Amino acid sequence: MNKNILLCGVGGQGTILASRLIASAAMAKGIPIKTAETIGMAQRGGSVFSHVRIGEGANAPLIAKGDVDLIIGFEPGETVRQLPFLRKGGAVVVSRRAVMPVSAMIGQSSYDAEAMIRYLEEHVEHLTVVDADRAAEELGSARTLNVVLLGAALASGELGLTEEDLEGAIRERVPERFRDLNMRALAWDRQ
Repeated sequence: MNKNILLCGVGGQGTILASRLIASAAMAKGIPIKTAETIGMAQRGGSVFSHVRIGEGANAPLIAKGDVDLIIGFEPGETVRQLPFLRKGGAVVVSRRAVMPVSAMIGQSSYDAEAMIRYLEEHVEHLTVVDADRAAEELGSARTLNVVLLGAALASGELGLTEEDLEGAIRERVPERFRDLNMRALAWDRQ
């Protein structure tokens, strides 16, 4: 099994933890893994993305444009920016919830998240849009978006891991007081 996965969002959304959960799940199965993270201005709401390469033959952690099997997008605009990496026929799992860029907040540009979702609908054959606001309301926490998106990625069939694999990674990497919530978040997409 070889999978190239790109996770993208903005600082504070849990993008890095999600990539580490994927990596932990793969390592626990003995599958080779390479990762690279770019966090930039993450603490200020800047772009964050992680490249995750699972399987044999991944000699470098960065994924070339056109070679990503799955994009897990925590924010619609950031997901659109990463589309050149998606291979033809690849899948995208994206949160509908927008995080307005700083430039739009201070009036230097406009931002229309629904236009970004429409663009994805027009340009991505295998698209899953996750209602992050509904998930946060039903789970009682917006901080589970990362694991909700991993659950949706599992359902897409493009993650290359099982629910049990990710549950093991959650038990290993998530503090005990948050484990039950994250287990429910992982299963939320199937409710």
